[in-house]
Amino acid sequence: MARKTERAALVLDGAQVAELESLAASRTAPVREVQRARILLGYVRGESLSRTAARVGVSRPTVYKWVGKALAAGPEAGLRDGARPGREREITDEGKAWVVSLACRKPKDLGLAAELWTVSALAAHVRAHAEAAGHPRLSGAGKSTVWRILDTHALKPHRVRYYLEKRDPDFERKMSEVLMVYREVSLLAGDEPSEGERGPLYSVSVDEKRGVQALGSRAPDLPPVPGSHPGVGRDHEYVRHGTLSILAALDLHTGDIIANVEERHRSREFVALLRRLDAHYPAGATIRVVLDNHASHTSRETMRYLASRPGRFEYVHTPRHGSWLNLVEVAFSRMARTFLRHVRVDSLDELRRRILMGIDEMNASPVPYRWKNFDLMKSERV
Repeated sequence: MARKTERAALVLDGAQVAELESLAASRTAPVREVQRARILLGYVRGESLSRTAARVGVSRPTVYKWVGKALAAGPEAGLRDGARPGREREITDEGKAWVVSLACRKPKDLGLAAELWTVSALAAHVRAHAEAAGHPRLSGAGKSTVWRILDTHALKPHRVRYYLEKRDPDFERKMSEVLMVYREVSLLAGDEPSEGERGPLYSVSVDEKRGVQALGSRAPDLPPVPGSHPGVGRDHEYVRHGTLSILAALDLHTGDIIANVEERHRSREFVALLRRLDAHYPAGATIRVVLDNHASHTSRETMRYLASRPGRFEYVHTPRHGSWLNLVEVAFSRMARTFLRHVRVDSLDELRRRILMGIDEMNASPVPYRWKNFDLMKSERV
């Protein structure tokens, strides 16, 4: 057999020889493939099979085996193991589909207390019910088995990904109306109002920041100490004095904020803000208000006040679940990051004074906020 194998020719082109040489010199490839590459190179170069076996460090039958495979099916067959039939699958496709169907349902729908699955809980449920469901092999399935089945189908039932359902059928139309107001304001120079049909048209953005907590300290704050305590020390316990609401109107032309701070948020508090806007802007001008669909904005009390001032106010509603379109939210964000950050007070009255003081500081150097992404008007979905 040895003499017959030596007489056969193994024809390789330059690229194949270069690939074998690279594999034979590799330090990262599997050892078995490196040995087989060296065996084939020795054969191609005319080296005897016995000498090749001694040089590579394998037995002569191993050399005969891989040289014979290369002669019969090409050099690739002489380098790598062929596919093996392996053990027959014990978990059927029907069993895997059953696990996937369980993962796509909530545990509470199957009589359990949990809202979402964990891999451990799902594996335990699979083991407990596999026999009755006709999948006895899954009665011993562990977490890793269940995880592999889920991973094959790209399922992660333990995770929650939030989305915003558009419940307003007129979402695009209302969004375009709001963005048209912002575009019109951005095209004007300085703080000049728009010119409407009835004269000057001032645009303001109105909303409420509810639930501003008045938290008090049980012990005095400790000041920073150079080289020892770089930050402020504060007792973990605190006192709740209640909450306040900031009802604010942001002038889209100048960036000035007109705000009331109230303990409650009802129609009468909203009408009080409208009265301040009415007194703030010149008589005869129209005040265009960008605002959401809160009940106090369209209540009978509010409508009664608006009817007493015909032509004075013009509403532009943001879509439902579209409060991010309201630019006054940017001003609220600035408040939360500045004078409301880590605030501690001894009473609601002190918190009210601090809020009004912070708004006065913002108005001392007002920032006219401008909407930038007007491409949203061209999109069909947001």
